[in-house]
Amino acid sequence: MDDYLHQLSQHLGEKLRERNWRIATAESCTGGGVAAAITAIPGSSAWFEYGIVSYANAAKEKLLGVSSETLARHGAVSEAVVIEMARGVLALSGADIAVAISGVAGPSGGSHEKPVGTVWFAWARATGEITTELKWFDGDREAVQKQAVVWALEKSISTSMDSPTEFASKEEIRDLSKDVVDWASPPLY
Repeated sequence: MDDYLHQLSQHLGEKLRERNWRIATAESCTGGGVAAAITAIPGSSAWFEYGIVSYANAAKEKLLGVSSETLARHGAVSEAVVIEMARGVLALSGADIAVAISGVAGPSGGSHEKPVGTVWFAWARATGEITTELKWFDGDREAVQKQAVVWALEKSISTSMDSPTEFASKEEIRDLSKDVVDWASPPLY
């Protein structure tokens, strides 16, 4: 695993252990990449609960309880769907926080409204707070997926802090490792 992903996952684990919290993931376009990064850390079973890859809409409905009406009205790559995915994996797992991701990694599948690189994220706490974010990433399929995994981990660190609005800056997160490897091309922003 890349050094930066390792550092992010390790830092997330430290934040979660400090609070005695567990995280769950509901992933579509990243195909389990967030869960894989987290579980690459020894001892992650102390803070990682579930990882659901719900690539197909039927899986989103059956495993996470995403409404077929929401999928029909908004499409799989939408704020409404990632909110339902995050809530669903929280309910299923009993975790304290969850991250949900749905996007268009490419090279096909994009549209004018949702081009390749469009990724929706939701971070939810068991206490009810939900934060969503829409990102557009550049590059090929692998680059989009890697950037989405990094973003999910970075913001999961923020979500695991004391206040839902207490976010670590990118500089604070990037300072986790002085030997950050630039493995995602183009840049992550």
